[in-house]
Amino acid sequence: MNDYIAKLDRNIEVVIELRQKSLREEVIAQYIKCRKEQGLTQSNVADILGVKRPNIARFENGSYNPTLDFMVKVAESMGKDLEIRLVDKV
Repeated sequence: MNDYIAKLDRNIEVVIELRQKSLREEVIAQYIKCRKEQGLTQSNVADILGVKRPNIARFENGSYNPTLDFMVKVAESMGKDLEIRLVDKV
């Protein structure tokens, strides 16, 4: 996978693709943990969302980059809220 480099002010280069991948993996891990804690299968979640189970499998294995709308629906299907924040870099 090639990284997308964004040139910001003062010629600071930010590796966006790797950070995006890391965040996606964190969200997927949280989702899978929550799904399993609630005793839901991929098929259960797919039925609730009105999608096919392979779409859930692709999301879980990281081969699908979900939309914000999809993520809101996934959170709602498990009785959760989705929180997205912009925070200062540390």
